[in-house]
Amino acid sequence: MIILNGGSSAGKSGIVRCLQAVLPQPWLAFGIDSLIDAMPAAMRSSDDGIGFAADGGVSVGGDFRALEGAWAQGLVTMARAGARVVIDDVFLGGAGSQERWRGFLGDLDVLWVGVRCEATVAAARETARGDRVAGMAAKQADLVHRGVVYDIEVDTTRTESLDCARAIAARVA
Repeated sequence: MIILNGGSSAGKSGIVRCLQAVLPQPWLAFGIDSLIDAMPAAMRSSDDGIGFAADGGVSVGGDFRALEGAWAQGLVTMARAGARVVIDDVFLGGAGSQERWRGFLGDLDVLWVGVRCEATVAAARETARGDRVAGMAAKQADLVHRGVVYDIEVDTTRTESLDCARAIAARVA
């Protein structure tokens, strides 16, 4: 498995697509955004689900955590069955989020990737995207990396996704 962690609009999804293109074997891609999209709309407006504040803050409740845990366990099961899996995640809890993943992973071999991007650049991307609450990128740019230990870090502030993917792929080989 490869797990990418970075704030909103840092460029993780673009790197994942490039990784799928440059890695010699097929890799399945899964992202936290897809999990959120798969949840019922009511989960995006309840205290037990996931909430997006007007200032860009994100809160998660018990029902969200339970579904997220089931999702993570399913992905780990796929990897144990032989699938190559790359994950695009946002560690809102920093080191605590990484530890949660470690609990699901057990002894599975994982490449931990930090995807950094200067807050101002990520915020500009967020505005251009138009599908995010303004302020998420700036709030998450540093928060998601607090206490997290990586095997490799890339910075998309001035580096293209393909170049980042090639650097990551070199660590996989």
